[in-house]
Amino acid sequence: MLSTGLPQGAVPRLERPGPLRERVYEALLELITTRALQPGQHLVESELAGHLGVSRQPVREALQRLNTEGWVDLRPAQGAFVHEPTEEEADQLLSVRMLLEAEAARLAAANADRDGVTALEELVAQGFEAVAADDVDTAVALNARFHAKVVGLAGNAVLAELAAQVDRRVRWYYTPVARQRGRQSWIEHRALIEAIADRDEQRATRLMREHTEHTRRSYHGQAKP
Repeated sequence: MLSTGLPQGAVPRLERPGPLRERVYEALLELITTRALQPGQHLVESELAGHLGVSRQPVREALQRLNTEGWVDLRPAQGAFVHEPTEEEADQLLSVRMLLEAEAARLAAANADRDGVTALEELVAQGFEAVAADDVDTAVALNARFHAKVVGLAGNAVLAELAAQVDRRVRWYYTPVARQRGRQSWIEHRALIEAIADRDEQRATRLMREHTEHTRRSYHGQAKP
């Protein structure tokens, strides 16, 4: 185990071609989102640079950008730390997510074709497999893909753009409760698909609101001592 808490071999070295600064930023953001780098964890520039196979400069620039976006806290005389979200921050984001995705579910019920419904069904089948295998990382990724697909089926470009802006933070908050939500989350996804396939806009809206509310409550529940 490395001193930053990352398993040996977990972080691939970045290829040199392309915008290195952006790739370092994306790599660090992904590590934070998936909680390979935990909230409150000290981020040492030299160690991160070594993991990624780059110099310290693009790491420093990435940390400054992540600080501006609220993913990292830069503390004078102490260094960089992964931001620890407050319950208020989580509640605000998950509440906004509920509004966006409830509308997405309604529009998906109005617009989705058979191919779209089939794609959702395939994601749910994979989700159940991931839960059965206790593969939390895959379950989290599939959950994000499922919700993104629902948003895509809504057919509203502005809604899709807004949902994409909160997607990574939703993954950040969902990861610690993914095992707790487990199979029940995918049962709720399956019920939502039925509403979309039936073109029942009202039921799809209600089910998505209930589904996102369950996740919000689970997050707040695990955050309590």
